Amino acid sequence: MSNADVYRVTDRLDNATLDLIIERLEARGKHPRTQQLIDEYLNAMKVDAASNVLDIGCGTGVIGRRIAARPAFRGSVIGIDLSPYLTHTGARLAAAEGVGDRIDFRTGDSLTLGIPNQSLDAVVAHTLLSHVEHPAQVLSEIRRVLKPNGIAVICDGDFASITFEGSDPVKAKHDDETIIGALMTQPRIMRQLPALLPASGLRSIRCFGHVIADVGQMDYWGPAVESFRKMLPKTGVMTPEYADAWAADLKARSDRGAFFAASNYFSYLVVPVLDMTSKTPAWDGKLSRKSSPMRRSRT
Repeated sequence: MSNADVYRVTDRLDNATLDLIIERLEARGKHPRTQQLIDEYLNAMKVDAASNVLDIGCGTGVIGRRIAARPAFRGSVIGIDLSPYLTHTGARLAAAEGVGDRIDFRTGDSLTLGIPNQSLDAVVAHTLLSHVEHPAQVLSEIRRVLKPNGIAVICDGDFASITFEGSDPVKAKHDDETIIGALMTQPRIMRQLPALLPASGLRSIRCFGHVIADVGQMDYWGPAVESFRKMLPKTGVMTPEYADAWAADLKARSDRGAFFAASNYFSYLVVPVLDMTSKTPAWDGKLSRKSSPMRRSRT
């Protein structure tokens, strides 16, 4: 595998590589900064009122499990991912957390979801678009499956901004570019989204932005450094020795309080445009429904 975004081809990876991905997804999902970001957009989209939610590109089900565990949520979640290994892991973790009966994990493609038209109250695409070859097609699928008064959130990193400062600034810049090229298919997708949404019949009604940075010592980015150390040699862009030295330099900088790493993240709340001629959305900019509200399941 050469210069391939491993997150884009999870259906073709060996179990050892998938275990590295699982470790990374779970570590990131458990971090308080990630949980705060997730809860921010779930609250804004009023997910507790949804009777059915799709977690598209679900991985191990970090988002679906968090939705299902919300005290006020009474609906159900569908989690879809390319890799049966990841969906099986997600089902196991959901059962262990006591929400297994609320999430239906399925193996499938984000380009062809196999879900009826206009059948879902809400869709979450969390760190998916940065890893797909055809983001516009994914957006069209999201629009297709959403009910006319439904809502979706597209949350991802602006990974063109990801940076790890090393002891040699020139080498650090080169290493940043290597990481971006190897692990992100669409590193600029969140900058491109405002131009892509209208053609897909979607409209952004709100956007949250965050800079997640560690300054001085590793915290949020510590598990990422360890994951990249193991993952980058598998893509063919670094030798194991080079990746080990890269990570060791960053850890040494953290030990002496000189560490710096950061990336921008954005969450777009989007709704279907009911009339493509007038561009009228189902929701207004204050997140109040113009059409009938989502109903909670009583089951």
